[in-house]
Amino acid sequence: MNVPEAKATKVYAEIDALLKHSHPSKALGRVCVLLRREFEQYNWVGVYLLRGETLHLVGWDGKEATEHTAIPVAKGICGQAARENRTVVVGNVESNPEYLSCFPYTKSEIVVPIRNGETVLGEIDIDGDTKNAYDGSDQRFLEGVASRLTELVEAVLEKSLWQGA
Repeated sequence: MNVPEAKATKVYAEIDALLKHSHPSKALGRVCVLLRREFEQYNWVGVYLLRGETLHLVGWDGKEATEHTAIPVAKGICGQAARENRTVVVGNVESNPEYLSCFPYTKSEIVVPIRNGETVLGEIDIDGDTKNAYDGSDQRFLEGVASRLTELVEAVLEKSLWQGA
């Protein structure tokens, strides 16, 4: 839903400050809170990290927790984004056979890989409660967020600073 450049710049600066001043084990969750607070179309925001062939939820913000805390890369839209190493935007989850149902109110989803070069390290997963909630501006913005998270995610994976390690 159209992420204005000025707002993207403001949020990038807030993310950079968060990453600089937060402990690595808490920073990813704080980024989720920030994204959900700043963008009304981001109803549920999660960050998953990839270990082997499974994505593990390490931070989230939303109305409620998801049951999908570990997702095999062979399943779901999150798995598809990791397998194909690309952003996946789904305008209507009900018509997508890859979708793993989490919440009855979710209508759309965007999943953006966090990567180092061509290596997927994790991803940002966002659900929306309206169909076609995300457009190219969301994709570009979230890909910028993902690139800002790369160094932190590498450190978290390397130092096993999360329970899924």
